[in-house]
Amino acid sequence: MREIVHLQVGQCGNQIGSKFWEAISEEHGIDHDGKFVGNNEAQQLERMDVYYNEASGGKYVPRAVLVDLEPGTMNSVRAGPNGALFRPDNFIYGQSGAGNNWAQGHYTEGAELVDQVLEVVRKEAEGCDQLQGFQLTHSLGGGTGSGMGTLLIAKIREEFPDRIMATFSVVPSPKVSDVVVEPYNATLSVHQLVENTDETFCIDNEALYDICFRTLKLKNPDYGDLNHLVSHVMSGVTTSFRFPGQLNSDLRKLAVNMVPFPRLHFFMPGYAPLTAPGTSQYRSTSVAELTSQMFDHNNMMAACDPRHGRYLTVAAIFRGKISMKDVEEQMVAIQNKNSAYFVEWIPSNVKTAVCDVPPVGLKMSATFVGNSTAIQELFKRVSLHFTAMFRRKAFLHWYTGEGMDEMEFTEAESNMNDLVSEYQQYQDATVEDDADDYPEEMMEDAAY
Repeated sequence: MREIVHLQVGQCGNQIGSKFWEAISEEHGIDHDGKFVGNNEAQQLERMDVYYNEASGGKYVPRAVLVDLEPGTMNSVRAGPNGALFRPDNFIYGQSGAGNNWAQGHYTEGAELVDQVLEVVRKEAEGCDQLQGFQLTHSLGGGTGSGMGTLLIAKIREEFPDRIMATFSVVPSPKVSDVVVEPYNATLSVHQLVENTDETFCIDNEALYDICFRTLKLKNPDYGDLNHLVSHVMSGVTTSFRFPGQLNSDLRKLAVNMVPFPRLHFFMPGYAPLTAPGTSQYRSTSVAELTSQMFDHNNMMAACDPRHGRYLTVAAIFRGKISMKDVEEQMVAIQNKNSAYFVEWIPSNVKTAVCDVPPVGLKMSATFVGNSTAIQELFKRVSLHFTAMFRRKAFLHWYTGEGMDEMEFTEAESNMNDLVSEYQQYQDATVEDDADDYPEEMMEDAAY
């Protein structure tokens, strides 16, 4: 079996990570103590090994490493409903916290703890028959998830260079800022993510708030509601690894189909059906309905409007008793109708996977993963805030005091600006650009 080692770093990472384990344990029929209580053994247990180790006495233990620089988050995970699920040795925490400071997470406090974490990661990796890769949940705005998270990615990359590294990264949102130095932390993190990850799913609190207000009609959503949405997406994205007989059935296949250029691996996730409680009986859940909702800009979990860019590639994962033919037809229809929003130099750029196992409590659902050039809006926004503060060197002494150099900020800034212009370059590229390179007969043949 192709196993995945899961890491969750920092407060945000641990909260969404715990929700993810809650969601997939429910799908695989695992109770709070790790015992199997499902109703369809063949289906639910066939690919358990991807995320769980089997311990003695038939207990299933998540292959998860939980990391934070302060004990608080860990204690709340332990005290939570699924606290008994995780292996006690896999909780690794410091005492001092990173104080929302990327430099502390990456260079000082985090660097002291990182060897302990790698020790556990190694142990988990050695217990695998065939490791397919790592997935990490973290946020880019704080100190631990961003600073220590990216440090871990770099270290794991050194040790397992040929394994896939996927991250679910909560990126700073335009209106909701929890941390003043967020633009610094996020820019320094993106600088690392561009080089060291293979796929990054960008999740944005503001987009999640919008979905809660607009679509789910929640008056005052809390982090629990936001994390619940994230767990939907994560369980959707990982469906094809966890249940048999699917397309895109591992991290590498997903990366190969989704990443046309190595640096452009930042994805926008989406999910359907999203309906307000009590209104589901007024809607039909059909493949057509799911497809249109899935491509709707209101359903994107990153605050970027895909109508402002073009899709390089898209993956759609449908779940439930659905005819493959319906799915293919709907997908072709949406591409033909919105052809302006798909780059024409990647001919069939929408990949679909269908899994017959619906999520708990629904007949069918669809998860969307888009690699769109509109994601540059997100980086532009962070860059704008970064420049505003960096020009005056505001708050910089907190970082230089931990031994960082101003050069590193300048490098991170220009790397992010390069990323933005790279996205722009492929957004503007057309097939006509290539026409000059071909002899006329070839172009005529292509027209036929």
